[in-house]
Amino acid sequence: MAESADRPRRGAVAHQDGLHRCPWPGADPLYLAYHDEEWGAPEWDDRALFEKLALDGFQAGLSWITILRKREAFRAAFDGFDPEKVARFGERKVAALLADPGIVRHRGKIEATIGLAKVTLDLAEKGGLARHLWGFVDGRPIDGRRGAMGDVPAETPVSQAISKDLKTRGARFVGPTIVYAFMQAVGMANDHLVGCHRHAACRALAESRPW
Repeated sequence: MAESADRPRRGAVAHQDGLHRCPWPGADPLYLAYHDEEWGAPEWDDRALFEKLALDGFQAGLSWITILRKREAFRAAFDGFDPEKVARFGERKVAALLADPGIVRHRGKIEATIGLAKVTLDLAEKGGLARHLWGFVDGRPIDGRRGAMGDVPAETPVSQAISKDLKTRGARFVGPTIVYAFMQAVGMANDHLVGCHRHAACRALAESRPW
């Protein structure tokens, strides 16, 4: 996770359990679990990808740990991020979401999530969101083999291309930096540092791709 505070050349960090990890989760148990169990693992499910891209949009201007702590509230508020349900949200539902203290109450981001649900449904008729997004990397994760956090870019030509594509389809809050954070999280880019115990694990998981 290429956050600006981590841009100096910091390598993998040894923890008390004997494992080396990327430095960005620090010692926060929730963040560590996310790093060890989710971040960087290839995700092929359309609904899960819709959820993650929507939440990355909500993260804009905030830290990911803020969103992670609110994730269950987001899931409840957005009907489990079922794109068919979210695409039907109207003004009454938007008003209810704006009154929900459990989520980030930002009209633009809420409306962008509804729009992204519609983009997801449109792509479902063309092979699906997962196939479409993974097509930008030919179905295989980009293994950056980063040695330190300072080696991790904020965006790449691929994230720029995906951002442009999604915007032409009507999506918002999908700039190239947001898209690259999404790519890292869902395993399209394996940016676990090479010294992190999850780098090789996520690389192996990529071999189970469904296409």
